[in-house]
Amino acid sequence: MFNHIMVGSNDIERSKRFYDAVLGVLGAGEPVRNEAPTGHVRLFYIHDGSVFCVSEPIDGQAATAGNGSTFGFKCNSFDQLKQFHDVAVAHGGKSIEDPPGLRQGSLGAINLAYVRDPDGNKLCAIHRVEG
Repeated sequence: MFNHIMVGSNDIERSKRFYDAVLGVLGAGEPVRNEAPTGHVRLFYIHDGSVFCVSEPIDGQAATAGNGSTFGFKCNSFDQLKQFHDVAVAHGGKSIEDPPGLRQGSLGAINLAYVRDPDGNKLCAIHRVEG
């Protein structure tokens, strides 16, 4: 359904260090770095048919996190989900909501972990429990 998701950053090098580590847990490699004609820098993490982008805002204003926005990343196991969470926290992210673990809801049993990146964007690591 989606082609890409882009979040803003107030410090592109800090974001690169954070997302290199966190998305590396999922198998994403180095991002494609692009400098637009306006001079702002964008990072494109291309992995498994998806693109996650981090960009300095085009309008020159400060990047802000979307209130109510969450970007979910599919994990292959609970261990990978936990590693995603722990690596995020170790690289300047903040653990939020409940600790990583099992949740029961209308979608069945799922493991979830929530963090905010250094710019305040809310990320979710998700692993759907089989059965």
